[in-house]
Amino acid sequence: MAGSDVKAKRLTATGSASVGPARIRQIQVLTATGTPRLTFTDGSGGETVLDLDFKASDSHSVNIPAEGIRVSDIFISTYTAITAATVFYN
Repeated sequence: MAGSDVKAKRLTATGSASVGPARIRQIQVLTATGTPRLTFTDGSGGETVLDLDFKASDSHSVNIPAEGIRVSDIFISTYTAITAATVFYN
């Protein structure tokens, strides 16, 4: 999938992005007050593939190196003190 088009999906809560197998390439996050944290798993109930803590009340961009993180479905298991997260994938 390295040469395929990149797509984006805005997520505002825990759960599945419902995109099927994908590679997470980049994440844009807008945080609220408190202790912002975002955790991705390999589908529902799968292993944790990315666990991030952020500075409060700011916007953040996380670039994933190389070919990205391969998952069976993009699933957010922890969504704490975050206003919105946009995930770029292919």
